Amino acid sequence: MKLCLTALAYCGLVATVAVAPRASAQTASKKHIPADPAEIALSNLLTAAQAAMERKDFQAAAQNYQDYLAKKPDDALAHFDLGYAWMSMQKLADAKSEYEKAIALDPKMGPAYLNLGLTLVDTDPAAAVAPLQKAVELVPNQPGPKFLLGVALEKTHRLSEAIAQYQAAETLDGANFDIRFALATVLLNAGHAGEAEPEFRAAAEMRPDNAAARFGLAQSLLLQNRRDEGVDALEKYLELQPNDAAARVARASALVDMAKYEDALAELDKAATFAPEGLRALKLRSQIYFEKKRYADAVPVLQKAEALAPKDPVLSARLGHVYLENKDYPNAVRELIAAFKMDTASDDVLKDLVLAQYLNKNYPASLEGIDLLSKRESLPPGSWFMRATCYDKLEQPANALEAYKRFLELNKDLNNDMYFEASSRARALTRELEKKR
Repeated sequence: MKLCLTALAYCGLVATVAVAPRASAQTASKKHIPADPAEIALSNLLTAAQAAMERKDFQAAAQNYQDYLAKKPDDALAHFDLGYAWMSMQKLADAKSEYEKAIALDPKMGPAYLNLGLTLVDTDPAAAVAPLQKAVELVPNQPGPKFLLGVALEKTHRLSEAIAQYQAAETLDGANFDIRFALATVLLNAGHAGEAEPEFRAAAEMRPDNAAARFGLAQSLLLQNRRDEGVDALEKYLELQPNDAAARVARASALVDMAKYEDALAELDKAATFAPEGLRALKLRSQIYFEKKRYADAVPVLQKAEALAPKDPVLSARLGHVYLENKDYPNAVRELIAAFKMDTASDDVLKDLVLAQYLNKNYPASLEGIDLLSKRESLPPGSWFMRATCYDKLEQPANALEAYKRFLELNKDLNNDMYFEASSRARALTRELEKKR
């Protein structure tokens, strides 16, 4: 059983990855005190812009930076700061433009590449890769660029490369929850559940109340077929998210795999209080009823499931078998015919259909099914007995006698009812055929 993990939650770290503007005005003021009125005006714009940034009045900051850049368009740092102001107001296209201008003026400005990548990672992750690779190159000792590059690579389905970047970020900052969680998630999605498990454990230890880390840990355990631990991990997750019906169904599925049917049924009942039962839950419930031989209870559940998936041969086959167990032979025949049409290769469905036709007293159809089955496998004694009985009911004594004899040759149980009936009918048919000679 495979579960689905929620999309990578990286927004929290993204806020810290983005490089904030530097104190542009202060940097400028340390060089010299401007004497020219125009320079004083520009210095005042930078000072006002920086003050607006500090009080998070990004609109005012952006206006001041724009006024400044109208006079000083070659100031890379001011373009960077304006880009940050636009990004803070979610005007990503404007931010992108300013970061590109900053990079054109200063090709070694690592933070500009990082923030440029950040403006693209959600809308165009493939385009984000190049600037983020440059940021990693220019700022090799910071985890943020590596993490964000990992995000972009993951979003473009380059999972092995994303794993390498997340691992590099983790080496620099192993105590960071977001890095741990991102690495665990991409490892899981890449099919490395065993490697993902310790990363999820570490993330869960860092934030015991984080439901996503708990759920990921459970998933990594279940994918390793460590069902006992996986079921326990899901229980801890559900303590944090008790209304998650899908997770309860997932836990029920694992419990069914462990043959803990009563516990699984209890979990399904809880899930049904939070959301209507979907196809997966209905299939699990029907399986539990089937295993517990609660065939009458299984019928309405399978009917609901079949209404949701009318072309699922497994559902039709199971419903047909349940009807057979309930001795509702006409409905059993109907469902099993439908199942066999959808899956003509299934010997199990064919055997059930033969039996249903036989018990429904449709002997020609039962014989037709037995003939088809005989082309797939050597018929067991029971099939020869049915064949003989069908011929007997259709008043074909010679064929019936031949089938009874074959049954008696194959049958090893001399105490079953079929043996006594076959012996008796074989003797009677022998006498009947001799009289006709």
